[in-house]
Amino acid sequence: MTTTRFAPSPTGYLHIGNLRTALFNFLIARQAGGEFILRIDDTDPERSKPEYVDGIKRDLEWLGLHWDRVEHQSARFERYAEVADQLRHKGLFYECFETPLELDLKRKKQLNMGKPPVYDRSALALSDAEREALSIERAGHWRFMLDQSRIEWTDGILGGISIDAASVSDPVLIRGDGQVLYTLASICDDTDMGVTHVVRGSDHVTNTATQIQMIRAIGGTVPSFSHHSLLTGPKGEGLSKRLGSLALRDMRDAGIQPMALLSYLARLGSSDPIELRGVMEEIISGFNLTKFGSAPTKFDEADLIPITAKYLKIIS
Repeated sequence: MTTTRFAPSPTGYLHIGNLRTALFNFLIARQAGGEFILRIDDTDPERSKPEYVDGIKRDLEWLGLHWDRVEHQSARFERYAEVADQLRHKGLFYECFETPLELDLKRKKQLNMGKPPVYDRSALALSDAEREALSIERAGHWRFMLDQSRIEWTDGILGGISIDAASVSDPVLIRGDGQVLYTLASICDDTDMGVTHVVRGSDHVTNTATQIQMIRAIGGTVPSFSHHSLLTGPKGEGLSKRLGSLALRDMRDAGIQPMALLSYLARLGSSDPIELRGVMEEIISGFNLTKFGSAPTKFDEADLIPITAKYLKIIS
């Protein structure tokens, strides 16, 4: 069965970039008659807030992106600990003791030498006595040891991808304060929940490469990965500083209609023309992931006004 997921962090309200990811995963699941999971990435207890969880659900319900079940990563810490132990037993999980300042100095030194800023695995050379002494002095963080070979997959949007794992640092999976980071939680969840397709932004391509190795290391089946382009402003400027002003709840308050917004995003950045649809079933049947490109996609919120006006005229 086709299973997709949308995994927002409840540290803020959903914005237009989040919606693009949620919509693509929702449409893939519905086209195949599969399952769409809402997975709340709430492993950070300080930044995760119940009001943001409620806001995420309210926005998705407003848009008609109904999930089949909800999962909370905060309820799965025991499972993450089990997988961490599994990786330790396989010799693929190792403790490091560098401070952020020490790591920053290492990166700057490597860059000055013309080398990629990749973690040098110096923690593996520590003796038992050195490791014990450091563990008394400071909290250690845990890294996954990558097989430094090429990682290859066929991306649903970008096509063939090949990344040399030797050019990537061994990812930190558990911080010094014990917090489980997204990468470990995500590969555990995707494996346990039978996720078959993952669509997310192109800024996650390198993360995907490391996650493919990790999923295989814990005996999971690697999902089909697709990476959509990132949204820019109408003049090609980055949206990162404006995402707060592009919150879905603000669009709802401004009178933007769900079908106008969904019709727009379901085609924006693809080779198909943007066409207003009257019902969700039309958006689902007309969606084709393979028609999306890799180039940055221009988003202009002003485009939603005439589409909304057309929709209101149709239903009036």
